[in-house]
Amino acid sequence: MRRDATELDRFYRTRQGRTARRMIARRISALWPDARGLDVLGLGFASPYLAAFQAEARRCVAFMPSEQGAIVPSAKGVPTALGDEVRLPFTEAMFDRILLVHALEEAEALPALLREIWRVMAPEGRVMLVTASRTGVWALSDKTPFGHGRPFTRSQISRLLEDALLEATAWSCALYAPPWGWTTHRRIASVWEEIGEYAWPGLGGVILAEAVKRTGAALPARRTAPARARALEGRSRPALSPRHLSERTPND
Repeated sequence: MRRDATELDRFYRTRQGRTARRMIARRISALWPDARGLDVLGLGFASPYLAAFQAEARRCVAFMPSEQGAIVPSAKGVPTALGDEVRLPFTEAMFDRILLVHALEEAEALPALLREIWRVMAPEGRVMLVTASRTGVWALSDKTPFGHGRPFTRSQISRLLEDALLEATAWSCALYAPPWGWTTHRRIASVWEEIGEYAWPGLGGVILAEAVKRTGAALPARRTAPARARALEGRSRPALSPRHLSERTPND
């Protein structure tokens, strides 16, 4: 059973939640530094992370599962839809970027969910999964949303993506600071993040996985290196739907 949207919203209003959002958001922005002119969808409870895309994206929409409920956005907030997560009310190949946060851990039909994500992604579109790590401390505490539902390992996520015809392109982790009160202070959490990225790269509380939509024949498996903020900054080229490709000039 999914956490209620009001519980998730309450968490992100606490100091611990604000710290978690900030640490995860910096990894997301490193992977996706530019969303100008693109269509962006957030699924699960991704609203806290969509504000960074709203100003520059052509379209930015949040979709929340009906079992979870939704938080009514403010007048300037991200437009939000509520419904069945395995029957999304969007046309095929509509979104260039899809961000999943608090979406996988408590989903009842993971394969169906990812196939539906594949359907609404533009050719060469990209999806980012943000999910609790089985090897992280955050999955051990039920006082945060990351301690509910099923956590994942990198190999489990890899198999899910491969079965959904999504090719993993980058990996990262966040939330190296334990979910304790004193570690959620801004400066302390930042130090944990910097040290953890190099000293314990596989022990973050959250795994971030980026994947691209496969549109042709099955591709051979290939290895992907762990993604880190410095290496990724400015390296992620936007995926463009046919609509955007047709708008580019020969000199672009």
